[in-house]
Amino acid sequence: MAPTAHRRYAEIMHDVEELINDHITHQRDGTWGRSKLKLLVPGVGIFFTPLLLENAFRFQDEQRRISSRRFVPPSFNDIRLILNTAQVMGVLAQHGSFDLITFDGDVTLYNDGECLTADNPVITRILRLLSQGTKVAIVTAAGYSEPERYYGRLSGLLEAMSSAIERKELYEPTLVVVGGESSYLFSFDVSSEHLLRHIPRSDWMLDEMRAWTEADIEALLNTAEGALRHCIKTLELSADILRKERAVGVIPKTDPLARKFTREQLEETVLVTQQTVEMSAPGKVLPFCAFN
Repeated sequence: MAPTAHRRYAEIMHDVEELINDHITHQRDGTWGRSKLKLLVPGVGIFFTPLLLENAFRFQDEQRRISSRRFVPPSFNDIRLILNTAQVMGVLAQHGSFDLITFDGDVTLYNDGECLTADNPVITRILRLLSQGTKVAIVTAAGYSEPERYYGRLSGLLEAMSSAIERKELYEPTLVVVGGESSYLFSFDVSSEHLLRHIPRSDWMLDEMRAWTEADIEALLNTAEGALRHCIKTLELSADILRKERAVGVIPKTDPLARKFTREQLEETVLVTQQTVEMSAPGKVLPFCAFN
């Protein structure tokens, strides 16, 4: 049964891969709206890299034994890992190496709400990338204006980089931290107190961002905060509002008797806030994201 399932899954991945290749060919020709994939999935967008889905499936099937399972079909996590692997394989096949790799923080490099500690096995892999000249960016929603807060979250990696430089195993590595949904930028600097140097916003803002006004930003955050307070009241959330320079959100009350948030409450809060901001005047001017 497993060999048959493996063969059929591989054939499916091969067929999807061919559809994507056809779509990429149409992109190059400027006729991507007429690709087979576009006809089957009208909402499909642009592909920036090839996806070696068949090879990726074969690799992940060896790791996860997807085709050996009798009752549990391929899951969301299986598909996500196959897609991630397919993209890595595609880029390496096309270019041979990476100029830049970006990582999320929570639930990617470390568990949600935790830190990148010295015993995390991902550190040696990131050091290997840096030693090969690959630039690394950690792009996180965590929004801190001070380098010490990011040092607290990433100290294991930062200290490992510092030690590797002392041992002359690493030369002029490029690591940046983009925080607060692209609101803050820090660069690794072995001479800085917290091994991170703040890069002023004026040095890296896009022209579009320079047109944003503080009045509009404040108005957008006020609108979002109002929506969050409405949700706290209507959903009876045991929550407090946390307002920052470029963000606003809800956090659980510290009262030991406070009720925990349910996933459904959080999803409702996100969707209500998103719609409220989208319909507001500042929401039509400024890009924003609402997430749980």
